[in-house]
Amino acid sequence: MPTGAAGLKENIIEISQVSKQFGRIAAVNHASLNIHKGEIFSLIGHNGAGKSTLFKMMLGLLQPDKGIIRIQGKAVNGKQFRQVRRQIGYLPENVVFYDHLSGIETLRFLGALKGADLNSCGALLDQVGLLEAARRPVRGYSKGMRQRLGFAQALLGEPEMLLLDEPTTGLDPAGIREFYQFLQQLKQRGVTIVLSSHNLAQIQEQVDRIALMKLGDILTVGSVQDLREQLDLALQFQVFLHTSSAGEPLRHALMNLSGCKPRFDGKMVSISCDRKQKMALLATLVNTGGVRDIHIQEPSLEDLFLGYVDETAPAQNQTARS
Repeated sequence: MPTGAAGLKENIIEISQVSKQFGRIAAVNHASLNIHKGEIFSLIGHNGAGKSTLFKMMLGLLQPDKGIIRIQGKAVNGKQFRQVRRQIGYLPENVVFYDHLSGIETLRFLGALKGADLNSCGALLDQVGLLEAARRPVRGYSKGMRQRLGFAQALLGEPEMLLLDEPTTGLDPAGIREFYQFLQQLKQRGVTIVLSSHNLAQIQEQVDRIALMKLGDILTVGSVQDLREQLDLALQFQVFLHTSSAGEPLRHALMNLSGCKPRFDGKMVSISCDRKQKMALLATLVNTGGVRDIHIQEPSLEDLFLGYVDETAPAQNQTARS
């Protein structure tokens, strides 16, 4: 990832105290966020958390009521942003096309509007797996095919930034795997990618950093491991014993270890353990003997998300949304 002279990561998107109100609803509330050049960044949150509104403000499609957004150092409401926006590819959550046009005609039409190289349209359709359907009318495309076409149009003009709102909607498991493989290739080329997704299991291993949003507020920002350490959720151990009788000495040993809650079931022991007691528990398991195997499960991104969003919502947003 690109860094400055002092070793600091270069910010390509800077969001400072941004708010957007729709009537009594605070869609985005004093949001501040920096997104680094060349990273894959994800906004996650329930429907209505403010993700799509923040996307539209980053594109200049909506103006913030308060605060400022800069992309490549240019304010999105400034005259210089028009040129910056040409370097941004956008896939909206609900993509709509002219049904009577074919896939290749759609790309050429949108490419002409964007000033992109129209000779690249066929290659883009090939990259997203639509080359064989290039000359078929879009009205015959499935939801997944339309989503692939939407991704292709976001790639027109070789953008330096991609804003992808729920990009895997309608894709089958193979399509989702291909999509994230392609994102990793784009990242290696230095493309900055910002995406939102409801499928937390999909993105957990794919993104560099995450912002958790709830009712317009950004609750926290960091890598999955950063969020694990911030929330300090318990680790889950599955311990497999050679024999059921090995459980009794282990039960006795665990009585002297605080922060660990075991559940015995024959030759398997499930243990919920405070993160700070991880090494002490491992030492106890090894020293007690009778252990055949150990599986350790870190809190998933879904666990982290629920841990944060289940906390009390900010009073002003609760009032605005009631």
